[in-house]
Amino acid sequence: MGYPTFDLQHRSEIMELLVCVVNRDEKLEQILSGFLELGVTGATVLHSEGMGRVLSQEVPVFAGLQTLMSRSRPQNTTILSVIESPEVLQRAVDMVQEVCGSFDEPSTGIIFTIPLNRVIGLAQELSPEED
Repeated sequence: MGYPTFDLQHRSEIMELLVCVVNRDEKLEQILSGFLELGVTGATVLHSEGMGRVLSQEVPVFAGLQTLMSRSRPQNTTILSVIESPEVLQRAVDMVQEVCGSFDEPSTGIIFTIPLNRVIGLAQELSPEED
């Protein structure tokens, strides 16, 4: 018996993957609490590292990048969440920016979304309602 598969191409509102790369680890708990308040009950948290930092530390040719990296954090936190509602998605993006500050500022992070055409294994509380 497999996980439910949701073919989302025929829905009027498509689910999206929210990706937040946050440069301030200390904000993680506040972001996840904010997600719960918005009804976002699932997210995956990854500890990540930016390309510039890796190159400046691991590849001698790029060692000069170290001075550019002095403003950035050694670790980032990447948060992934499948969100069904466009309204909840927008509120989640707004909340992350409220918690972390403007993502237009250097070394804050990046937020983007990816439309999903198919989702397999989505937790029951996040699955689309039965028609």
